[in-house]
Amino acid sequence: MAERAPRAVLFVCGLNAVRSPMAAALLRHYAGAALAVASAGVRKDVLDPFAVAAMAEVRLDIAAHEPTTIEELEDLEGLDFDLIVTLSPEAHHTALALTHRVAAAVEYWPTADPTNVEGNREQRLAAYRGVRDQLRARIKARFAPCGGG
Repeated sequence: MAERAPRAVLFVCGLNAVRSPMAAALLRHYAGAALAVASAGVRKDVLDPFAVAAMAEVRLDIAAHEPTTIEELEDLEGLDFDLIVTLSPEAHHTALALTHRVAAAVEYWPTADPTNVEGNREQRLAAYRGVRDQLRARIKARFAPCGGG
């Protein structure tokens, strides 16, 4: 499948507190300056500390991430992305609606919400690690020419 290499990628999930900031940090790490990368949510919440911890384990610091909505991002920077990667059904529906006014391809990467996992700290953190590792594998496969270190 010959996919055109994007120049700007937006990751979108429900709250911009777990999955999309993790994905954006991973792609920034692998692509460096080759791509503009951002993340947003349909709504927003506070950054999840388990997401911060899971990313710190792979030496990526997302602690300064400020969750934002798609509308806020559009107001601040505009939505100049040629690829929107959605990580939840709600985000996918919202992104598809955006394509009426934004010339962007939309890809849906169904990604479990680790906040739904209950248990002790280690069990919960394991769910976030699983999401991180799934996103990392998907990003490496999709954006291989950008690097895979």
